Amino acid sequence: MSRTARTGSVARAVPTSSRAGTSAKSPAKSNGKRPAKAAAPPPPAEPARAPAPARPPAPTRSPASIPPPAPVPAAPVATRPSVRPGPPPGIAIPQAPRAPAPDFKVGDKAVHPSHGVGEVTAIEEREIGGSRGKFYILKILDNGMKVMVATSAATQVGLRSIMSDKDANNILSTMRAREVAVDVQPWSRRFRVYTEMIKSGSPVEIAKVLRDMNRLKFDKDLSFGERRLLDQARSLLLKELAFAKKKTEAEMADEIKRIFSA
Repeated sequence: MSRTARTGSVARAVPTSSRAGTSAKSPAKSNGKRPAKAAAPPPPAEPARAPAPARPPAPTRSPASIPPPAPVPAAPVATRPSVRPGPPPGIAIPQAPRAPAPDFKVGDKAVHPSHGVGEVTAIEEREIGGSRGKFYILKILDNGMKVMVATSAATQVGLRSIMSDKDANNILSTMRAREVAVDVQPWSRRFRVYTEMIKSGSPVEIAKVLRDMNRLKFDKDLSFGERRLLDQARSLLLKELAFAKKKTEAEMADEIKRIFSA
């Protein structure tokens, strides 16, 4: 379809496209490939940063100019006194009376509260802990062990002479008594009391332990701790009683056996 243009009296046909104001040319057909995209422009370069100013070096101080650190006071440490646990409250263990300082000679018999009867084999002067002193050298008759006791501390240790015949009779009377020395409960408390009685060094208290353990043996089988108490009390008394009564150990053992069999 064409549009007629009139200029004066002459009419000329002017071809027109399908759309007014547009070119009649159509774009060229592509060969099937998509047109390449234009490369993106590079990002603008960041402006260069100025270097950070260098820190000045720390001033050095000579060791002599450095003050020593203030001493920190040590925190007080609470210490507990080493006290051996005693018997339960309400039970008092009588201690053996302190006799005058003994004066033993070589060959004398002496009783150590923890080991029993021993013989003084020598009196020697030795230096121990930077101090010199005289010492009794004891040979324990029950096992042959040697024990050294300072002559100046013999009373504190409990070293004493063999008991007299009268004291021995008192010990035998204590064994014949029907009373019970300790009746507290439970057994752990009784064991602690019996142990303190043996450690007291008193022959009467040791005789009570020997009596109670022998009485208990008729009622039941003794435990390990009870047998140990029985053996310890027996070994501490038997030899000394034999010396005091001027008997052999076998004779003294038979007499003690008859006491607990009655």
